[in-house]
Amino acid sequence: MIYLDAAATSPVRREVLEAMWPYLVGDFGNPSSHHAVGQSAARALAEARRTVAELLGCRPAEIVFTSGGTEADNLAVKGITLGRMLDTATRAATGAEEARHLVISAVEHPAVVEAADHLARLHGFEVAVVPVGPTGLVDPDDFSAALRPDTALASVMLANNEIGTVQPVAELAARARAAGVPFHTDAVQAGGWLDTRLDVLGVDALTLAGHKLGAPKGVGVLAARQRLRLEPLVHGGGQERGRRSGTENVAFAVGFATAFRLAEAARVEAAARVAALRDAFIAEVLHRVPGALLTGPALGDRLPGSDTDARLPSVASFCFPGTSGEAVLLQLEERGVIVSSGSACAAGEDDPSPTLVALGLPPEVAQTAVRFTFSPTTSATELTSAAAALEASLAELAHLR
Repeated sequence: MIYLDAAATSPVRREVLEAMWPYLVGDFGNPSSHHAVGQSAARALAEARRTVAELLGCRPAEIVFTSGGTEADNLAVKGITLGRMLDTATRAATGAEEARHLVISAVEHPAVVEAADHLARLHGFEVAVVPVGPTGLVDPDDFSAALRPDTALASVMLANNEIGTVQPVAELAARARAAGVPFHTDAVQAGGWLDTRLDVLGVDALTLAGHKLGAPKGVGVLAARQRLRLEPLVHGGGQERGRRSGTENVAFAVGFATAFRLAEAARVEAAARVAALRDAFIAEVLHRVPGALLTGPALGDRLPGSDTDARLPSVASFCFPGTSGEAVLLQLEERGVIVSSGSACAAGEDDPSPTLVALGLPPEVAQTAVRFTFSPTTSATELTSAAAALEASLAELAHLR
């Protein structure tokens, strides 16, 4: 089997399992307990928090462990905006505007889009959606034009999960900061590939998911600056400094910290190696399959005014007009190649991808998408075989028509 769906999930690393095991058996205590078993777990949780904070360039007190990237995105979008709304609402008598405005991009993950929709439906927020160009890139001037004095939060993902577009987050965050607007970025796909330090990006909040890094499914992180009031989504015992109640999942926090540390140690080398493989794979697919449409940035594209690759090292996504993305996926699986027809979070949906439609693709073309995503261990041999399997799969589908 050739597994090329790493953007959906990755296997748990052995080192991560070994680091987690003691906190599933011997040191299994509740970290809020004051006895020896509980305090051993509390020390492990604190060390995991310190490790993640160091890797993200923030304070341990700014790290919130969650159940995954979706919860982390929801806590960022709802928690920060509601916190800002509550802060400003108390000044309404003085004539200050309530912060009930939110800015997102047209290519955000459903976790951000649906959280914004929730705020619009239940709390009267107005959501401004910044369009993207044909490669999925947000124009900083369009972003600036969307900001208002009553904007509670701006959220733009660092790297897109479907087409791999890397956004100019540092530039966007700087513009938001100049306007007095907190900035959040969904960095779930960027973890292990791009520099996610908060001070480097200039962001106020950032989310990651463990299962993209080699940790188990079910653990994520929100890093949020302490100056932000974060209204909790989950109430109860006041864990995570009151921002996310519930007994902490110590073993999974340890697993996340271990996986993130290992990924960061190898990130620069892995990103360069896989980006070269990605470019060779894209070139081979475009050569083998006339009419194939690469979605996202073109080969060699850089972010405007920088030498930063405009595409995530691990993503190559295509549309094959005249076919069905699901049919291509099934043909490839018969040949031992595992891929995705789009975002794993939208699997089973009949509607075309909102991300691809936002690029200006017709719905019937968007429904032909196939996404190939790579891990740090993906090899050149695997990608050569996958390109040949893709060519054969499309030929078989053409024959069946």
